[in-house]
Amino acid sequence: MVLPLLKLGTLALRTICKPIANQLKKEAGVNPKFRQFIINIAQANHRFTTKLQRRASGRITDAVIRPLNEERAVQAAADLLGELFAFTVAGAALVYEVQRNARGEAKKEEKRQQELAEFRRKHEKMENEIEEMKQRCCLLHEELSKPINEQPSKPLNEEVSKPRGLAWLYSYMCYQNAAEKIK
Repeated sequence: MVLPLLKLGTLALRTICKPIANQLKKEAGVNPKFRQFIINIAQANHRFTTKLQRRASGRITDAVIRPLNEERAVQAAADLLGELFAFTVAGAALVYEVQRNARGEAKKEEKRQQELAEFRRKHEKMENEIEEMKQRCCLLHEELSKPINEQPSKPLNEEVSKPRGLAWLYSYMCYQNAAEKIK
């Protein structure tokens, strides 16, 4: 999927660059200062590429490099500026895409951090609830382990007669056990 889009984008850039190069050639024919400017660019590029090619092939690099004629220089400069425009647009598109991906990653990371903070908050809340339940169990255990005569005196019948869901069954059984111990 990415490769066809890349090829399509490259083709579109080349298509856009051709009219730009043609416009540069027209401007070079009309404006003498601009013509001299792009000829100088083309000559500098010609010298650089020729020296680079000679070094790569192992030939002498100190030899004199003949300059291009004006028409070839204008053509080379127009091509060079067209390619420069294409690479600039492609580079800008690449920078935009990288920044867009970075923003997306930053949003994902922020969401992960929020989820982690929420998880930690819930975990801490559960730990507090567990600790509170442990304390309540200890208090209940202490109350239940006290001898019967130390417990507050309430009429046992009154306690049993108050229905509280299934808790009355537990209270009734405790009443029966307490009554058996007293006898």
